[in-house]
Amino acid sequence: MGDSNYSQQLLDHEETLPTTKAASASQNHKKLSIIPFIFLIYFEVSGGAYGAEAAVAELATTFPGNGGYVIWAHQAFGPFWGSLIGSWKFLSGVINLASCSVLCIEYIKLVLPLFSCGASRYFAVVSLALVLSFLNYTGLVVVGYTAILLGIFSLVPFILLALISIPNIDPSRWISLNEDRVKTDWSLFFNTLFWNLNFWDNASSLAGEVDRPQKTFPKALFSAGLLTCLAYLVPLLAATGAIPLKQENWVNGYFADVAQLIAGKSLMIFLEIGAVLSSIGFYEAQLTSCAYQLLGMADLGVLPQCFSVRSKWFNTPWLGILVSTLITVAVSSMNFADLISSINFLYSLAMLLEFASFLWLRRKLPMMERPFRVPLELPGLIMMCLIPSGFLVYIMSLANGTVLLVSSVVSALTILWYFMTNHFCKSNMWNHFNNVGPKLMDPDLD
Repeated sequence: MGDSNYSQQLLDHEETLPTTKAASASQNHKKLSIIPFIFLIYFEVSGGAYGAEAAVAELATTFPGNGGYVIWAHQAFGPFWGSLIGSWKFLSGVINLASCSVLCIEYIKLVLPLFSCGASRYFAVVSLALVLSFLNYTGLVVVGYTAILLGIFSLVPFILLALISIPNIDPSRWISLNEDRVKTDWSLFFNTLFWNLNFWDNASSLAGEVDRPQKTFPKALFSAGLLTCLAYLVPLLAATGAIPLKQENWVNGYFADVAQLIAGKSLMIFLEIGAVLSSIGFYEAQLTSCAYQLLGMADLGVLPQCFSVRSKWFNTPWLGILVSTLITVAVSSMNFADLISSINFLYSLAMLLEFASFLWLRRKLPMMERPFRVPLELPGLIMMCLIPSGFLVYIMSLANGTVLLVSSVVSALTILWYFMTNHFCKSNMWNHFNNVGPKLMDPDLD
């Protein structure tokens, strides 16, 4: 009975949440429709551990607001845990932005060797980040439709590669064993695999910007998942089936060499252009998620109200974009392998907390209306979450000393930030924080 009363209180509250000027403004601008949203999710993911998609769809349709997983952890365990998951996800996201810029330059240097190393390389990475951040500032709808164009142009060369490869494909190459002279780096393999398939839940931070999120989210997640699988599997099967396997050649940028071997220099150049465009789409989608996550955290009162202020010209959270860009520039000099390992470790911590929030909310609020509901009872949900959780723990076990140090410092600063803002800044009125209205938490969770 208590759960039922609380569910109704929560639903009533969400209809009467106090709005700031920024929130009121957001209700008047154009919302994202399903097609651009699919491509934004596609670039977020490829460009979570499998098993996260269903949980994300249920939580995003139940709590459709900017902030996504911050709201879920906040509702499940309280504001401290909402702040913690928000910090882990945000920092993994901005480090991911840096890896995206680095990867983009990896392809550009194939055409312009000037950017291969040294100061010119760092200058190129920083310049690219600043230009793409300004594009993000011009508006979410612009970014959404840009993602469609970037998605099409980045996929076309791989489609051509697959079609041209068909006459040369030898299926026996797909089951060839590891070459004896090539040492398998399992740590790098799993970190790279995980990095290429995570961030399914980042789109949840845009729930407040999506048209009819309760219906759009499940459809967009399913469509983006299908697109992601095809975008990875088809080119890989075509390339590995059409040419003899030489594992030592498969490094960043090798797909361009494969294109030249199979179809000539024209397709190689086209594919290099597509790779750069894909990295740009990846950057824009990730930056959008980071900026709107900060906006959602400000709406919840976790961050100062200034983070919820939107641009007068483009209605975008300009401070969130600026802070994300500055951190991205600061970490852009890190080694690529350390970048993706740090991303994966912080993301894994946050995902474990996200799964716990999903299970706890289902237990505490079983009667709450869920527009999309995973068709399993609690024991089945626990089993569903255990499999990806085991993989998350394994990914964390691969971390080296540098990654552990970075993650520990980040977590400590996050905890310090929470207590400073809650016990110092708020009590002394040093910063303005949004009043999020009546307390939503069940007393048993305090």
